[in-house]
Amino acid sequence: MTGVPLPAWTDYLDRLAETGGLLALLERADDAALVQEAHRLFFLSLSAGYFTAFADPDLPDFVPAVSTAHNASSTNPDFIYGSASIDGKGSYRISGVRGDGLFILLDMVAGGLGVMDKLGPSLGTIDFDTLTLGADGGFDLLLSAERPVDWSGDWRRLDPSARTLALRQASYDWGAGRDARIAIERIDRPLAPRRRSPEEIAERLLALAEFPKRYAGLWLGFIKQQRDKGLWNRLEHDDWAGRGGVEGQHYYQGLFRLEPGHALILETELPERVRYWNVQLADPVWNTIDWMNRQSSLNGGQAHLDGDGRFRAVIALEDPGVPNWLDPGGWTEGAMMLRWTEASSGPEPHLRPVPLHELREALPADTPTVLPQERQVALRQRRRGVQLRRRW
Repeated sequence: MTGVPLPAWTDYLDRLAETGGLLALLERADDAALVQEAHRLFFLSLSAGYFTAFADPDLPDFVPAVSTAHNASSTNPDFIYGSASIDGKGSYRISGVRGDGLFILLDMVAGGLGVMDKLGPSLGTIDFDTLTLGADGGFDLLLSAERPVDWSGDWRRLDPSARTLALRQASYDWGAGRDARIAIERIDRPLAPRRRSPEEIAERLLALAEFPKRYAGLWLGFIKQQRDKGLWNRLEHDDWAGRGGVEGQHYYQGLFRLEPGHALILETELPERVRYWNVQLADPVWNTIDWMNRQSSLNGGQAHLDGDGRFRAVIALEDPGVPNWLDPGGWTEGAMMLRWTEASSGPEPHLRPVPLHELREALPADTPTVLPQERQVALRQRRRGVQLRRRW
């Protein structure tokens, strides 16, 4: 951009204004509430994008591009996410303490969802439980093209096409135990921070102004595809390979629709063996419904299993007084997803509508009753657990 006039403030706003064209992807572009939710997603995208807009592969850092605040893309409530930009031709040391979570996975990706990235496939996943852990859970991992002869810690090969490291820390019991502490540094170059030129700043800000159109467009486009497939109250199987999914994971995804006076019962068998599973609800623009203050998700540690070993949950606007209530946050339409991770099989869940006055008869006789005061206790415990995690 040398010799070219730098953008004015209005130039950035003009780029950002192009995002408004995404409203055509909504099911009802004349629905004021839905339009405002889309507008909120656009601002969310802009805010989340800033975490990666100025990422430097020479000075990497795991940043939380998705979280309780940035809940787009059907963010998994059980995961703490981090994303770091890297240069696959470099060498990176990752050190810290594993903590007590269910698992930590590090995905090496030839691309990413960052402002300066393009989508790319996974190049391999590292399970931190395969590393050499000290008595305190400490680890020291080197990623590089070749293992140095003087390196005594763990080593994994880094593909030269790698551009992003995507980190996921999973937990069933939110806020309990220790979360991981993780640091990353590039070690094949001297530590030499620099001041960015006006031209580079302008380049990255222009990309940031365009980011909501790209980022929000992915999720609004995904929901439109689901609608076009007619996935109302049914689920399809996907693996999200190359699109940010976890290797070896079954995804079931679809749309829910609550008719007046009705609830939806989600029912599924469980795999004989499964490392992790969850189910969660999202709104019509694919933001995960507030999981801190609502029971909009359940995982394998939180869920109640019926006497026959099956999992049944109830999606209903009002509390139906059962353990596995999935609260849609006032939405009568939205999206849902269920994951089976490292499972011996991928059982297909099913949805069926039931009149509210027949709900108890449609559930097993041993389904417990949850009183309003008991729900309040559970919800308060839930929101404390979310806040006690290292979200950012």
